[in-house]
Amino acid sequence: MDKSEATPVDSTTKVAAKTSAKAKSASNANSDSLKLILKAKHHDPFSFLGLHAVENTYVYRVFLPSASEVWVKNSRTWTKLNKTHADGLFEVASETAIKTPCLLKVSAGGSEYETYDPYTFSSSLTQDELYLFGEGRLLQGYKTLGAQCLSQKNIEGVRFAVWAPNAERVSVIGSFNNWDGRVHSMRAHGSSGVWDIFIPHLTTNDTYKFEIRNRHTGHILAKTDPYGFEFEPRPGTAAKISTSQHQWQDKNWLDARQKRDWLHAPFNCYEVHLGSWQRNEQGHFLTYRELANTLVPYVTEMGYTHVELMPISEHPLTESWGYQTTGYFGVTNRFGSPDDLRFLIDAFHQANIGVILDWVPGHFPKDDWALARFDGTALYEHEDPRLGEHQDWGTLIFNYGRNEVRNFLMSNAYFWLSEFHIDGLRVDAVASMLYLDYSRKAGEWLPNKFGGRENLDVIDFLKQLNVMVGEDFAGVLTIAEESTAWPGVSRPVYLGGLGFNMKWNMGWMNDTLSYIEHDPVHRRYYHDMLTFGQLYAYSENFVLPFSHDEVVHGKHSLLDKMPGDAWQKFANLRLLITYQMTTPGKKLNFMGNEFGQGREWNVNSSLDWHLLGKDYEGHQWHQGVKQATTDLNKIYKDVNALHALDFEVQGFEWIDCHDSDQSIVSYIRRGLDNSFVIIVLNFTPVLRNAYRIGVPQAGNYHEIFNSDAGCYGGSNQGNGSGLHTENVAWMNHQQSLVITLPPLAGIVLQLN
Repeated sequence: MDKSEATPVDSTTKVAAKTSAKAKSASNANSDSLKLILKAKHHDPFSFLGLHAVENTYVYRVFLPSASEVWVKNSRTWTKLNKTHADGLFEVASETAIKTPCLLKVSAGGSEYETYDPYTFSSSLTQDELYLFGEGRLLQGYKTLGAQCLSQKNIEGVRFAVWAPNAERVSVIGSFNNWDGRVHSMRAHGSSGVWDIFIPHLTTNDTYKFEIRNRHTGHILAKTDPYGFEFEPRPGTAAKISTSQHQWQDKNWLDARQKRDWLHAPFNCYEVHLGSWQRNEQGHFLTYRELANTLVPYVTEMGYTHVELMPISEHPLTESWGYQTTGYFGVTNRFGSPDDLRFLIDAFHQANIGVILDWVPGHFPKDDWALARFDGTALYEHEDPRLGEHQDWGTLIFNYGRNEVRNFLMSNAYFWLSEFHIDGLRVDAVASMLYLDYSRKAGEWLPNKFGGRENLDVIDFLKQLNVMVGEDFAGVLTIAEESTAWPGVSRPVYLGGLGFNMKWNMGWMNDTLSYIEHDPVHRRYYHDMLTFGQLYAYSENFVLPFSHDEVVHGKHSLLDKMPGDAWQKFANLRLLITYQMTTPGKKLNFMGNEFGQGREWNVNSSLDWHLLGKDYEGHQWHQGVKQATTDLNKIYKDVNALHALDFEVQGFEWIDCHDSDQSIVSYIRRGLDNSFVIIVLNFTPVLRNAYRIGVPQAGNYHEIFNSDAGCYGGSNQGNGSGLHTENVAWMNHQQSLVITLPPLAGIVLQLN
């Protein structure tokens, strides 16, 4: 048509057309949004649901699939919403804004209830929190992520937040919404990868998960909360809303802990698996509160300074002993609630017992409802199995180079130390973390950027962890289970070390057990296994461990490792414990060692407590081992020379380390107060009369401990009447003693 023949269009028509087009565009957008809502694919549900200004009116929308009718409170009256889609979309238009947050009255399933609309609350996450999380520096990330019970606009509820950067949509699903991923879709916070939503009126009875739709594949995953504080009983895997009401009573302990000189203090740790230490008459677990009435008095009576709890984070498989964790922030509900655990730890502290937690930041299991491929991608782990998988254990390795993953682990450590007053972290499997080629053949691992085998990201993470603990939790210890010769594990970060306070001495443990397992007649040929450890004993701050790993998987119990008949087995065990307790280094013993458990540890049953009442031809040998352990623990704590210089060469001196023919060693332990004790150990079943040893000072000496004492089940040989030095030079000393050295026994002598 010729332009000159066109019908003129006035300005009113133009405005009407423009308005019509705008309305049509808005209608199309709304239609598209509705389709996404119905399919649970909407990336930004807050842009469609809730209250929105459209032109000169306000449109309010809710999506409640189970509802038949919905009203919203506007001023003092209830306004009914129109059901505009059969699947549960309700809408109303108003010329004036509806008060937010919007209070709804919902009719569903023949009943009515009132609730506030989550889509009329703004986010309470701050930009500072999101920034620090992205930087890996949000140390209390457990107060931001996860399920936080809090109040918004004076309304109680739970704010859910989760990190899922590769999600198209994330929803909270739970017992409160029939596990329907369409109902509570979350809001995304840009490039942070964090999603959140506030849901009013939830209770601690409610369980939940996150439903995640991957943006690349469209696959839908139901995942438990990585920051969940509590979980439903097995075999369920959902997290539970959780709050704490515990009122701590351990201020005196915490105040003293800050001032404790741990380098020179006694540290004697009892390692415990709570599920198999003791069970009730029906074979069921003791609760945390029951353990407060049984385990705490026992540890106190035995004279230990600390207890080490094997992993108590939530884990699905009891046979993993807790080392395959699925809920890093969740207290295992096998024994009770988080507050019940707080009660147990509080009881330990009031009894002046420190609590060490066995912590597992080295790997996590592949369970598809937990951390593995959390948002459909390798999020917490490495994508490449040469970096991201432990072949030996069938587990996944954390990606320590990713800020948000490092933040997860750092805040987890902070969580246990802050929220549960834990006194130390024993960090599991540090060697497997440090080496890229750990338990891998050539071609199965990737070198670092310098071509080496060291995991540089792990080194940075461990240093950061130990600096944080030292700065924020004075007196708290970090202890590395590290089995290689990596230098400076327990040296400060500012000196180039990893910054741990202590390190397990796996070399000493292996050498000692290998030596003691030999028949006494052959021990002369392995004498250096007793003496070699002194060549490196002060290169680290060592703990001497006889842990759970030494009494499982066909390795036999400590008692059953001992050669000889029953008498020799028990004598050897008492001698072994005497050697451990008098040798430089802090101490750790696994439960059952202290009374000579006969069989290997079984995670599914109690220790054999009945053995303490068992009589062997007139001897109660298990009771004797227990009493010897108790007495040694007390002497270790009370005698300065046996603990004050555990980490310093000045605290130890050989008297004679060369008597391999008789399998005898003797040495001096010294304290900060210039005191000393003398230890003589006889590793043969031969009674040694008139055995001469050199001593550093003239005077009268007496036995303060003899592992062969009759009350321990021994032959009761020794030096009960006391000893006086002779002016006979011996073993580089001007004075000497002539002693009786019992068979398969150790004695501790002290100057009167």
